[in-house]
Amino acid sequence: MTDPSTPSTYAAAGVDLEAGDRAVELMKAKVATATRPEVVGGLGGFAGLFQLDVSKWRRPLLASSTDGVGTKVAIARQLDKHDTIGQDLVAMVVDDIVVCGAEPLYLQDYIACGKVVPEKIAAIVGGIADGCRLAGTALVGGETAEHPGLMDPDEYDVAACATGIVEADRVLGPDRVRAGDRLVALASSGFHSNGYSLVRKVVADAGLDLMSTPQDLGTTLGEALLEPTRIYTLPLLELLGQVDVHAMCHVTGGGIPGNLPRVLPDGLGATVDRSTWALPPLFSLITRAGGIDRAEAERAFNVGVGMLVALPAGDADRAVRQLTESGLDAWVCGEITAQADAATTMVGDYR
Repeated sequence: MTDPSTPSTYAAAGVDLEAGDRAVELMKAKVATATRPEVVGGLGGFAGLFQLDVSKWRRPLLASSTDGVGTKVAIARQLDKHDTIGQDLVAMVVDDIVVCGAEPLYLQDYIACGKVVPEKIAAIVGGIADGCRLAGTALVGGETAEHPGLMDPDEYDVAACATGIVEADRVLGPDRVRAGDRLVALASSGFHSNGYSLVRKVVADAGLDLMSTPQDLGTTLGEALLEPTRIYTLPLLELLGQVDVHAMCHVTGGGIPGNLPRVLPDGLGATVDRSTWALPPLFSLITRAGGIDRAEAERAFNVGVGMLVALPAGDADRAVRQLTESGLDAWVCGEITAQADAATTMVGDYR
C-alpha cells in the first residue's frame, strides 16, 4: 500500500519527462537534415507545417500511407542496435506511396516504448531521418510515448505516416496495365521488413547464432537480418519522368504472388521467371534451416525482389539501364499475360 504521506509523481509512475527532453535534444541535429524547402518552422510545435505550392499542380491528389516494421524490432533489441530500424520504417511507408506515382512530401513518426532511453530513441529517430533524406521526404515531427506497466523497459515499437502528391491523370495502377507489358525487378537489400516472425522462429528452432558469420554472407547473421530496407523512391520518381510506367508493385508481406495481383486488372495476369535471378544467400540460409518449401518462402518473403515495375516492352531495356545507373540492381523478370484472373504465376528455377 502506498504511503499517503509520500506524494505521487509522474517519475514514480515510470514516466521520465527529463529523459524525453534529453532524447529530443539528442535527435534535433539529425532531424534537421531531413527537410525540404516547403517545411515551415522546426521541431517543438504541436503540428508539423508544410507549405504546398498548388500552382505547380493542375489537379493534385494527396496520397498517404501508414505502416510499421513488425517484429524486426525484436532483432534490433537482441543486438542492441537501433540506428537502422528507422530507415526500415521510412521505406515501408514512402515506397507504398511512390508505387501510385506520387512523390512523398513529409512524414511523421510514432515510437512507443516501455522506458525512454535518450540514446536509444535518438538512434531510432536518427535512422528515420536518414531514411527521409534517402527518399527526399521531410521529417516534420513525431511522438515518443512512454508506456510503463504496459511495455517492458526495453520494449518499443515504431510506426509512421507520410503524405505525398500526384497529378490525378498520372496515377499509376491496374487501369494502365496492358497484356505484353514487361516486368522489371529491383533487387531487395534483404528481408526488408516482412517475414520476421517466421525468420525469428527459424533462428530459434534451428539454434542459429546471430553473432556467427555464415559462409557467403560476409557479415554476421544478426547484421544481415538488420540490413535496412532499400528505399526506391527517388530512382523511381526519376524513372517516371523518362519512360511510360504503367504500374509499380512494392513487394512486402505476401511476397510477389500476394502483391503483384494488386496492380493487375481483371482479365490479365502475370508470369514471373525465377531463372532471371539467384536466390540471395541469406534467403537460402533461412529457408534451408527452417525446412521452408519454395511456395511458402515466396508467400512469406520477397525472395530478393523488393519492387516490380510494369511498363511497355519497348521501354524495358531503357528502364533497366536508367535504374542501374541510379545504383539499383534491375532486370526484366517477366511479363503481363492475358488470362481469366489477375493471378501471378512463378515459373522456372532460381539460378
